Amino acid sequence: MLLSSLVAQASPLSEQQVQQLQGLVSQLNPIQQAWVSGYLAASAQLAGAQAGAPATASATSATLTIVYGSQTGNARHVAEALASLAKAKNIAAKVVDLADYKSSQLKNEQYLIIVTSTYGEGEPPENAVSFYNFLFSKKAPKVPQLKFAVLGLGDTSYEFFCKTAADFDERLAELGGQRLQARADLDVDYDAAASSWNNALISVVEPEFATAPSAQVINWPGQATTAAPASQYTKQQPFAAELYTNQKITGRDSGKDVRHIEISLAESGLTYQPGDALGVYFENDPAIVAELLQLTALEGEAQVTVANQTLSLSDALTSQLELTQSYPAFVEKYAAASANDTLQQLAADKTALRAYLTDRQIIDIVRDYPVSQTPISAQQLADALRKQQPRLYSIASSQAEVEDEVHLTVAVVRYDAFGQPHTGGASGYLADRLAEGDKVRVFVEQNNNFRLPANDDTPVLMIGPGTGIAPFRAFLQERDARGASGKNWLFFGNPHFTQDFLYQTELQGYLKQGLLTKLDVAFSRDSAQKVYVQDKLRKHAAEVYQWLEQGAHVYICGDANRMAKDVHQALLEIVQQQGSKTAEQAQQYLDELRVAKRYQKDVY
Repeated sequence: MLLSSLVAQASPLSEQQVQQLQGLVSQLNPIQQAWVSGYLAASAQLAGAQAGAPATASATSATLTIVYGSQTGNARHVAEALASLAKAKNIAAKVVDLADYKSSQLKNEQYLIIVTSTYGEGEPPENAVSFYNFLFSKKAPKVPQLKFAVLGLGDTSYEFFCKTAADFDERLAELGGQRLQARADLDVDYDAAASSWNNALISVVEPEFATAPSAQVINWPGQATTAAPASQYTKQQPFAAELYTNQKITGRDSGKDVRHIEISLAESGLTYQPGDALGVYFENDPAIVAELLQLTALEGEAQVTVANQTLSLSDALTSQLELTQSYPAFVEKYAAASANDTLQQLAADKTALRAYLTDRQIIDIVRDYPVSQTPISAQQLADALRKQQPRLYSIASSQAEVEDEVHLTVAVVRYDAFGQPHTGGASGYLADRLAEGDKVRVFVEQNNNFRLPANDDTPVLMIGPGTGIAPFRAFLQERDARGASGKNWLFFGNPHFTQDFLYQTELQGYLKQGLLTKLDVAFSRDSAQKVYVQDKLRKHAAEVYQWLEQGAHVYICGDANRMAKDVHQALLEIVQQQGSKTAEQAQQYLDELRVAKRYQKDVY
C-alpha cells in the first residue's frame, strides 16, 4: 500500500507526518526498510509490555547507556561490541550516537560509558561536539548518582593523543560521577586492548545487574547495529573487489595528482549511502620493503608472528604492517632493539621527536639509523611496527546512479624530502601499483552524521574544495536520481581552473540541467590575490544567510585543520552580520543547526 494513501484511510498519522515518513523511506534500501519495520514493531511491543508493568526504581530497571564519538567509525564499532558483551551477560544496554544523545538525559543516567576518538588539535569528533560543549558549560548538572567509564581511541603520532577522552573523564568526575574503572587511551592498533577493557568493564558492572530479568540491546533511530547484515564483508573480513578504472583527473601541469577510481562491488552484497566512506586495505611498495630488509640486515623469509598469525617477514612488511605513517612508539622500540644511543636520546625528548618525525616515513628513520653493531631480529622489527590500518575515502558516487560500483576521488600523496621521493601508502597503491582488473580489499564504513536531508524539497549548501568534492558528487547523483526539487549550491575550490577543476564537465552539466542551482568556484592561484571558498561564501553572504533561514542544510568536506575552520569562521561572520547577531548568538545559531543535523562535516 502506498504511504500517500494512508491519510485517506483510518491512519493515526497527520498528513505532515506521512510526508516526513515518505521522505525517510525514499532514502532507505530494502534491508534498511526491513530494519525500520522491525524496530517500530519491537518498540511497540516493548511499550506495551512496559505499560502493563509496575514502575520500579530498583537497580533491575537500570540500563547501561553506551555513547560514542566517532570520526571514522572505530568508536562506534567498539561501543557496539561492548553492547553485545552486555547482552551476553543479561545486562540491559543501549547504544547511542553522541549526535543523537539528549544532553538533558545526563542528570537521569545511572550508568554511562563513553567511547570516543579525538581529532585535530585535541578536538572532539564532529558528532560529539554538541555534547562536549554542553558538558563544559554552566548548564551541565551535578551527577552524584552517575557511574561512568571512558575509553579513548587515538593515534600516538599526534600531540593531543586521546585528549577528548581525558576531557570527558575528568569533567564527569568533577560533576560528581564515580568511575567504574580507569580510563584507557588506545593507539591505532586498538582491537585487543579494547576487547580487554570491555571485558573488564562488564565484569565490574555485572554484579549490579545480576537480578535483571532479561537483557536487551536497544539501538536508537539512525543506528544500524541490529539490522540484518547486507553483506558478509566487513572491516575484519573485507571484500576482494576488482578495480575498474584509475583515471587521472588533474592536468599535466597540475601540482596535484588526483585520481578518479572506480571499483566493482558485484556479488559482494555491499551497499552504501551518499556520505559513507570506503575502507581500503593496501600493500606497501615492494622497493621500500626490500630496502628496509637491507638496512636491517634481515632475511625476508624469516618467520614472524603478527596478530597471532605466522608468516614471512617479507609478507608481513608488504601487507600487514605500517610502513608509511611514522609514530613515536616505533622510534622507541626500534632504538631499544638496535641499542642505538643517539636514537634513544631522541626518543626521550618528546618535543624533538615530534619535530623529527614530521614528513618522515618509517623508511626514513631506518635510513638515518640503519642497524650496525647490534643485530635486530625479524620479530623485534615486526613488534616495533604497528598493524596496518585501512584508509577511509569518502565515497564519490550514489548506487542509484552506478549500481554495483563505488567511486572514489583520491589525491595521491607525493613529496620529496630528505633527498628521496615519498608516496602515500594507500594512494600510491591505488594509483601506481594496482592495475585495472586487479583486486583490492575493501569494506563500507557508514557515516550517519553526513546525510542528505530526508525531505527532497530542502535546499542544500555544499562546501568541498579539492577532493572534498567527493561526497557532493554522490549527493548530486542521488538527488538527480530521486528527482529532488530542493535547490543545490556547491562551493568548490582548487589552485588552477585549467588544471584542477575536478569533474568540471559533470558539474557544468548539472548546472545546465538545473540540478545545480548555483556553482561558485575559487581557484586560488589564478589571480594575484588568493581566493578561497570561504571568500566566495562572504561574497554571497546575504544569499547564504537567506538559504539558511529557508531551512538549508550545510555540508563541509575536506581539510579539518585549516579549510573547515576558515569556513566555519566565515559562516559565523555571515550569521552575525546578516542576522544582526552578537558573536555569541551567531555561534549559538550554528550550534543549533548542528543539533538539528543541518550543519554537518566530513573532515580529515
